[in-house]
Formats: sequence, structure tokens, C-alpha cells
Amino acid sequence: MNKTKDINNNWRKVAATIYKKPIDSKIYGSVDLDITDLETFISKKRKEGIKITSTYIITMAVARALYHDVPELNSYVKRGKIIQRDTISAMVSVLLEGAQMGSVKIDHAHLLNLEEFSEAIKIKIQESRKGDENKTMQSKNLLSAIPWPFRNWVFALYKMVTIDWGISLPFMGLDSDSFGSFVVSNIGSVGLDTGYPALLPSSNVAIVLVMGATRKKPVVINDQVLPRKIMNLSAVLDHRVVDASHGGKLFRAIKYFIKNPQELETKPAI
Repeated sequence: MNKTKDINNNWRKVAATIYKKPIDSKIYGSVDLDITDLETFISKKRKEGIKITSTYIITMAVARALYHDVPELNSYVKRGKIIQRDTISAMVSVLLEGAQMGSVKIDHAHLLNLEEFSEAIKIKIQESRKGDENKTMQSKNLLSAIPWPFRNWVFALYKMVTIDWGISLPFMGLDSDSFGSFVVSNIGSVGLDTGYPALLPSSNVAIVLVMGATRKKPVVINDQVLPRKIMNLSAVLDHRVVDASHGGKLFRAIKYFIKNPQELETKPAI
């Protein structure tokens, strides 16, 4: 893993103290992505038998960006310090049976090529549909079974122990880093053009990204107005961990992979 120098500098220590996640520590960003050529690439790969979507491309682009371009985003706050993860895991929202939203966690997402990522997420979805849920889903189901108002008290205790104090409870499948490095959700699949993501108070994820619906829009290219397929991508960052400049680097990396998706077909240089 790339290690950033002086990750716990004075500003990071102050930011971790003055901001109380997720009340006032959020930075929002949004960008319109031209995915016209990307959709052509996806259609071609699907004809070749590799079932991928734009969600897969965005998720892989973020994972590789966190490794090569913005390793600062692969961090979280633990006991007042910024901790950098040793690996990169992606949490992807998926639609399960019965129109129920769930999520699957793809470990070492930055090390996978396109075909491997497609197979990994397919296996995870199959496991979820069979009831082999990940720890996050199990915890959610357990919490939802507790009557109100005891549910609020249990969640407050869980958050205090795992998130605020950074103590893991392996016998319950709970720890301070169970959600992975980042979250990607595609709300365009349910008809929404733009989303405003939230940092999850029950996680230590420093970035959540939301993909909107794809619409045809007029775009100026070489002084010509052409119809292009445009998708909005929104993000929220934890200001205790990163600044807006890190979000800018991330969006630039995503744009690069949108234009060069073929680079995701091979394993990255480590």
C-alpha cells in the first residue's frame, strides 16, 4: 500500500477534534460524467460474456484512485487519530429479491481486473439472496428486531464502543471498520437524476458516492453541440479526514477511467 507522509499532521488532529461526524463534517461535491463511450464499451463486454455495469466501472475507478491518487481517502478516525487502512474494500449497494436494497462488500477491490470484479460481485449477490449475509446486513437485521426505544439505546451503545472508542467486538461481528473504504450507490436505477449522499453514522467511511440516472443532454464538443449520455455523480466527504482538494483528485481519476475503461481489464501496477 502507498503510505502518505505525516497523515496525522496538526490540521488533521484539530479537524478530528472540532468536527463531530456526521453533523458538521461534510463536504459535498458533484460532477456530470459523459458516459456515451463508456456505455458502448459496457455493451461490447456484455456481448463477450462479461456482465458489467456502469456501477462496476465507477466502483473500480474509485478503488484504484484510492490506491494510486488519493490514499488519504482510504482512512478513518479512531480515538482521535487518522488511521489509514492496509487494503481497499468497496461497499456496493445492490437490489436484492423483493426490491429490497442491500449491500455487498468487495475486498481488495483495487487489485481486481474487470472480469474478476464482475465475478466477485456476482458471488456476493448470490450469497446475499441465499441468506448468507455479510456482517453489516446481519447487524442491521439484529438491530431492527429490537423494539423501540431500546433499539435507539443499543445503537447508541454500539456506535460509542465501535465508532467513537474504536473497540472491535468480533464475537458479535462488529468493529470500527466493517463498512470498508467507501460506499457506492446507484439511485439512477430507481429513477432519480441526482442524489445527496450522507455519511453513515454507524460507519467509519470517509466517502459515499451516489450515481444518478443517465439522460441525453446537449454537450459542446469541438464547438459543436452534440447529444451525449450524461450521468451525475455526487459525493460526500468526511472533512475530519480529507479536504475538498482530495475530492477533486478523486473526480479527475474517475473521469480518466470513464474515458479509458479498457485499463480496468488488466490488473493494476502495484
